[in-house]
Amino acid sequence: MENLISIAVNSIFVGNILLAYFLGMCSFVAISKNMKTAAGLGVAVIFVLTVTTPVNWLIYRFLLAPGALAWAGFPEVNLSYLKLVLFIATIAAMVQALEMVIDRYSPALYVSLGVFLPLITVNCAILGVSLFMVERAYTFPETAVFGASSGMGWALAIIAMSAIQKKLRYADVPEGLQGFAINMITTGLMAIGFMLFAGISM
Repeated sequence: MENLISIAVNSIFVGNILLAYFLGMCSFVAISKNMKTAAGLGVAVIFVLTVTTPVNWLIYRFLLAPGALAWAGFPEVNLSYLKLVLFIATIAAMVQALEMVIDRYSPALYVSLGVFLPLITVNCAILGVSLFMVERAYTFPETAVFGASSGMGWALAIIAMSAIQKKLRYADVPEGLQGFAINMITTGLMAIGFMLFAGISM
């Protein structure tokens, strides 16, 4: 249990998929201008990561890993080279389902997310979490916690950035730093702030 809490805290704060690894920056920069849209995309990312990461673990463990097909009588078969293709296919299926649900129940959010909703499929943060799960050899419970926590960390980062951008509209930002430059400086300062949680010991 302590290990799962440690993974959750690390994924949300210290090892934040966005602020520590800078994965998923394109939608982060584009969508964080509006709080409601940022929150909606954050919830969508949490959902996609919570579902796809454990599903990809099952696919890798029982189909792709070296010796995974021993149950089918093919212990020597190694299909791990297919993990990128199948991981992306799983993510695409989940995003398509999510897109249909949002379009049905929240048309305003669907319109405001625009092209960035289907682009969750190729959001490097979503794929990165599944690849980290394989690289770190997590168990299924660890993978489930890692996926959900990474989504929460990404959502926390984009919502915090949206709140900061709202305040920056009334700030006296030097002309040369306005726009993208101040956003990148703010993102760097947020990353430093999140790294302070590294001192927490479980």
